[in-house]
Amino acid sequence: MVSFTVSVPATTANIGPGFDCLGAALGLYNHVTVTSPTDPEVDLLIEARGRDGEKISTDKDNLLYQAIAYFYQQTGQAVPPLKLEIDLEIPLARGLGSSATAIVGGLLAANQAAGNPCTEEEILQMAIAMEGHPDNVAPALLGGCQLAVKNGDHWQLVALDWPSQFVPVLAIPNFELSTEAARAVLPHQYDRSAAIFNASHLALLVQAFNQNRGDWLALALQDQIHQPYRQSLIPAYDQLHQAALAAGAYNLVISGAGPTLLAIADEVRAPQVASTLVETWQNAGIEAESHCLPIDTKGATITKLR
Repeated sequence: MVSFTVSVPATTANIGPGFDCLGAALGLYNHVTVTSPTDPEVDLLIEARGRDGEKISTDKDNLLYQAIAYFYQQTGQAVPPLKLEIDLEIPLARGLGSSATAIVGGLLAANQAAGNPCTEEEILQMAIAMEGHPDNVAPALLGGCQLAVKNGDHWQLVALDWPSQFVPVLAIPNFELSTEAARAVLPHQYDRSAAIFNASHLALLVQAFNQNRGDWLALALQDQIHQPYRQSLIPAYDQLHQAALAAGAYNLVISGAGPTLLAIADEVRAPQVASTLVETWQNAGIEAESHCLPIDTKGATITKLR
C-alpha cells in the first residue's frame, strides 16, 4: 500500500440560525497517516497522539476505523490490514467537529487505499449518513462555509463566501459537552413564530456574507431553535455574550453543540474579543483558551508519502 496522510479541518456548525444545515471549516486540523502493518499477523494497529490522544480508542470501535469499515461495507470489499497513526489538534466533545474529522478522514482514507472507486459526492453522502446531519461533515470534506439543503434522499451543498474581514474567534473551555446532551435539551416541537424567525435570520445571514454587512451579521446570528435551550449547559453564557459585544464582536453564538463559543469580529477587534472571553470565563472559575482562526478553504486533503 502507498502510504499517505489525510488531513481534515475542524468545523463550526449552526452559526446562529443555521441549525443542522450550516457549517464552516476552520484552520485547525486532525491528521491520519495510513500504512500497512509491518507484522503480517496484525490486521489493525492504531496509534493516537496529540490533543486528547489518550482518550482515543485503539480498537475497532474507533470512529475513524468505523468509517473505514463502513466504506468497505458499502463498496462490497474486505478491509485490508491497516496501521493508522492519528495526530490530533482538535479537542474532543467541544463543538468543533472532531467526530466529523474522524468520519471524513476514515472515508477518504479507505477510498484512497481502495484505489479511489468513489467520487467526492459519494463520499459526502456516506459521511452524512454516518453523522446523521451535514453541517459538520460537509465543510470538513469540502472546506469553506457550506449550506446544506435536503433534496429527496440526497443533499444539495451550496458554498457561501465568508468575507475575510469577519474573523472567527473561538473560545474553548476546559470541559466537554456531548452532542447527545446538547440535543436532549431541545424541544420536540416549535412555535410557528420560531420557524419564521430562523428562516428570516438565516436569509439575512447569507446576505450579510454576500454584501459584507457587519450590522446585518450582528442581527442575523440570532436564533430561536437551539441556542436558547443550550445556553443553560454553558456556565456564564450571558456574561460571555455581553462581554463579547462590549469588546466589539458582531455577535456570539454556540459552536456546534458547544461548549465552545464562536464570536465573529473584524480584524481589529478580534484579538480583544478573544482575550475578553478567556478572562470572562476565568472570572467564572473556568479555564479556557481562545483562537482567532481563518476559514479553511481547501477542506480535507490527502498527501502521499511514498
